[in-house]
Amino acid sequence: MVLLVAVTHADADADAVAVASKIAGLRVFSDDEGKMNLSVSDIGGSALLISQFTLYADMRKGRRPSFGRSAPREVAAPLIDRLGSLLRQGGVPVETGLFGAAMKVELINDGPVTLVVETQQGKVL
Repeated sequence: MVLLVAVTHADADADAVAVASKIAGLRVFSDDEGKMNLSVSDIGGSALLISQFTLYADMRKGRRPSFGRSAPREVAAPLIDRLGSLLRQGGVPVETGLFGAAMKVELINDGPVTLVVETQQGKVL
């Protein structure tokens, strides 16, 4: 499971807890009947957690995206680390990159499934 995660100014520890719980329990992997019915834990899978502040890009004005809705490193990095720790505590092996680094990530999308996970407050973490 590849997790591209953005943090905004209003996100807090409770949001990381909620998102970790949601991700660990998401039934997005196929069972023997081909139905999305299994979680990452059910299949013995793992997660690659990547900080992706550009998910909060605002492109309503002009031609250059604004990233003002993305939290600064001091807020975002600890929440990304917390999310990874919570997933690990829930039994999901997690690998991470280096926060803020320019990384090249290659992935194979197994089917046309891309999901947005939001907190109860309607925020994406």
